[in-house]
Amino acid sequence: MEPDNSEEVHVYMIETFKPRICSHIQVIPVLDHMLSLDQEFKEILRAKAAAEHQEAARMLLDRILREPRARGWFAELVTALRAAECQQAELYLSPEKLPSTQEEVKQDYCKELIFHLYPQLIEKLDAKEMTAKCLCKKICTAEDVGIINGKHHHDANRELLSRITKKKDWFQHFVDVLHDLNKKELIEELTGGTYKEFIEGIKEAKAAHAKQESNGLDDSVNVEGTDQQDGSHEVTGESSMSEASYFDCSGQSDLDASLNKSMESPDLCREPEEEDERKMSEDRASPVPEMTLRDYQMEVAKPALDGENIILCLPTGSGKTRVAVYIARNHLDERKRKLLAAKVIVLVNKVPLVDQHFRNEFHPHMKDRYCVTKISGDCQLKISFPKTVKNSDVIICTAQILENSLMQAEEDEEEGVKLSDFSLLIIDECHHTQKGGVYNNIMIRYLQQKKKNKRLLKSQEPMVPLPQILGLTASPGVGGAKNSKKAEEHILKICANLDSRIKTVQEFSHQLKNQVKHPFKKVEIAEDNNKSPFGDKIKDMMKSIEDFSGLCPTNDHGSQSYEQWVVQKEKTAAKEGNRKQHVCALHLKKYNDALQIYDTIRMNDALTHLKKFYDEETKRAILLNESEEASSLLDKIDETDRFLTDLFFAHKRALEQLAEKKEYENEKLTKLRRSIMEEFTRNSKARGIIFTKTRQSAVALCQWIDDNEKFKEVGIRANYIIGAGSNSEFVKSMTQNEQKKVIQKFSSGELNLLIATSVAEEGLDIKECNIVIVYGLIHNEIAMVQTRGRARADESALVLVASRSSGAIDHDSVNEYREDLMHKAIQKVQKMNLASFADKIQEFQAQSIVENKVKKKKDLQKVYEKDPSKITFLCKKCQKLVCSGLDIRVIENMHHVVTDPKFKKRYKKGENKTLQEKLADYQTNGDIICNNCGRTWGTIMVHKGTELPCLKICNFVINYKDEKMTKDTLDVWRDLPMKFPPFRFQSDDSDDDD
Repeated sequence: MEPDNSEEVHVYMIETFKPRICSHIQVIPVLDHMLSLDQEFKEILRAKAAAEHQEAARMLLDRILREPRARGWFAELVTALRAAECQQAELYLSPEKLPSTQEEVKQDYCKELIFHLYPQLIEKLDAKEMTAKCLCKKICTAEDVGIINGKHHHDANRELLSRITKKKDWFQHFVDVLHDLNKKELIEELTGGTYKEFIEGIKEAKAAHAKQESNGLDDSVNVEGTDQQDGSHEVTGESSMSEASYFDCSGQSDLDASLNKSMESPDLCREPEEEDERKMSEDRASPVPEMTLRDYQMEVAKPALDGENIILCLPTGSGKTRVAVYIARNHLDERKRKLLAAKVIVLVNKVPLVDQHFRNEFHPHMKDRYCVTKISGDCQLKISFPKTVKNSDVIICTAQILENSLMQAEEDEEEGVKLSDFSLLIIDECHHTQKGGVYNNIMIRYLQQKKKNKRLLKSQEPMVPLPQILGLTASPGVGGAKNSKKAEEHILKICANLDSRIKTVQEFSHQLKNQVKHPFKKVEIAEDNNKSPFGDKIKDMMKSIEDFSGLCPTNDHGSQSYEQWVVQKEKTAAKEGNRKQHVCALHLKKYNDALQIYDTIRMNDALTHLKKFYDEETKRAILLNESEEASSLLDKIDETDRFLTDLFFAHKRALEQLAEKKEYENEKLTKLRRSIMEEFTRNSKARGIIFTKTRQSAVALCQWIDDNEKFKEVGIRANYIIGAGSNSEFVKSMTQNEQKKVIQKFSSGELNLLIATSVAEEGLDIKECNIVIVYGLIHNEIAMVQTRGRARADESALVLVASRSSGAIDHDSVNEYREDLMHKAIQKVQKMNLASFADKIQEFQAQSIVENKVKKKKDLQKVYEKDPSKITFLCKKCQKLVCSGLDIRVIENMHHVVTDPKFKKRYKKGENKTLQEKLADYQTNGDIICNNCGRTWGTIMVHKGTELPCLKICNFVINYKDEKMTKDTLDVWRDLPMKFPPFRFQSDDSDDDD
């Protein structure tokens, strides 16, 4: 029922038609006439509109509708829309002026037509000669003209098209302007005929409309010629464009009727009953965006639409996810029409992608008909996954959640899910479906069931249904292949693991090139600095430690190979009980880290790394000293500790002085500074990403930019984005929410430069960039394709900054060779004889199943061959007893805690280096350190209100009591071949109830 009073009517109209209003508002000129809005909010909206117009319009309407509303708010809004010449938006504010459904369809189709011809229009238009005529036709305002003429050729054309398509009755006037400028070719492309035919078509349609009115016919009555071929997926091609000449008449033509049909999703099963008035209003408000695939997208989607298992291989930015949504909707529609069970699950490999796919793609395009649910380990609520699956049509989740639930089903069917619960399985970034990965674990179950189904078929027993597979990737890579044969084998293995054929673009590559921009590539080589007194000083200190400890390295200081050597020496010394070499190796690792930081960032950053480490060492020694009544600091620091601490503090001042000498600064930073300044000086609206190797370098580079006034002068606003894994020693990881906020600020323009680790290479929905810089980073061909895909803006650049000796330049050439190898291998696999392809796939699948069986058998032997009572844990530094394996309990299958009350006497609580962070039912609450030597053992965690010491196995030597092995060191708990009992709360009988 329609609201009673005018206030409610106004609110009702705006809320109902908000998407339509947003698409036709010019926010910035409208704000000039909205006197009731505060100035601060207007400035925020102006900044937002410059980057994301639709979002700014939505924010404006939300503020206007917020109670209490200012007196005369509606009149002010109407006046502002008129003054800004947003007549089309104004039509949706009053029931009397509301456009008909046919008019809306025509308006949408005209915009779609412009979209399809966008590349030609951008190239062939001359915005500056058109603006004056557009102004006369009232599809441009004077303000529009000023803004359009202030831009360069291509940008001016884009701005022109963006602005005129928001005006009322713009299409006919736009064609008139093209006619005045003698743009015959463009008119033919837009209308499918000559200008004369276009005008005659309008006159005929108006005459037909007048005749209808004189006969008392309603606009909605169908006329002859409304049939359109069933199964039409999109309004495109020359045949449909040729009928565009009927567009701007107000009546319904033959084309109108066919458009009404073609704009609907092609295979939807419509309800036969008429819907009520409210439902019709909501439909007209277009809550679900129209989904149209381009030619190349439809080409690669065809096998999946026919029910085949397929891997879609399309470049970053080409719309893989949109194709997946289209396939998913079509899959559900078809199966529901045939009364078959239908359920789609979308798997991703990163938690942020769950929300991204839900919010940007699957939910907006499917919410009108299907229940779309997202669930990840980051969800605050503990939701039953099986129940979620049962109640949803589309589930978007991390792959590990599905894998956990499949494992649970093996123990208890009701507590988990099975692959047969799904009819379509979509795997995002499916190139990760390789040995050892969670995607592959899921697909092994699929292959095993497929093998069982063949046996069931032979014995004429009912088979277990398996889902259709749809894989998405921009680059499956070549797996390190050096020749075409090995590259083809790698592609075939990916196909075998996913039980799918691979499909990439062939015939429509020209259209794809228009959609996917390839950046200009530039290499900035930094010459190696022969004079490096800061680095030489650190190397001299490392040599002193090596002489003192008797360690003899075979690799250069500061190299990756030196790091591997020193880590292995640290583990060996711990197992042998050689405290001197163990502690010295730990310190050498820190100095080697400092050299690697110096090679990437500033001398100050390298020095800060060492200062933090030795400050922590000093704090631990003081903490141990303060906690003992009858001992001195010297009792806790032996000869080795004293030597290492004295060495650093003896040279600290010299290092500080060297770090201040700018002439010895990192040459790569000079190259990086120049690349950034060139882009942001040339383009004030530029966006960029710098990819770097480590979290520490990302944070330090961000600080370097913030400290440089020159960057601020050209308007650079930077932030870093790093992974959400466990915290490193001195760098706090980002939460998913923090990552999301940074990406949102980057999209809105509040930030225009991101410094990122590999977390931003793959999948995340980051705004297209003008410049992408790979800074001192060596990666494979897959990462290269993903990184390059971030530079999607017009005339963008991909810059590689590296030192001559790093090998990054040569490795980049190898990646280019491997990428070419990959494309050739995919093409060859696509063209393989079907029988040969099937033979190869079956061979690799059989091999995978056998390998999985062997692995499972070994894992089972590992789990049960060791008894917790047969091991003890020793402190890695001082070799003192920490606890027995019988004292360990496990929380949530991952946190190993000690429950023995006597254990408290063996450790001290250190300060928490990072902020306390709520994590599910537990939180970290500071470090625990050895009571004897100060070695960190783990953290104190609070689980359901109880403090528990949580151990990290890398901090201990495991002492075995059997004859096979005496001592060992491990990095992760899963490598320890035994199971510990789960943690349970125990009541204390000594306490009486109050």
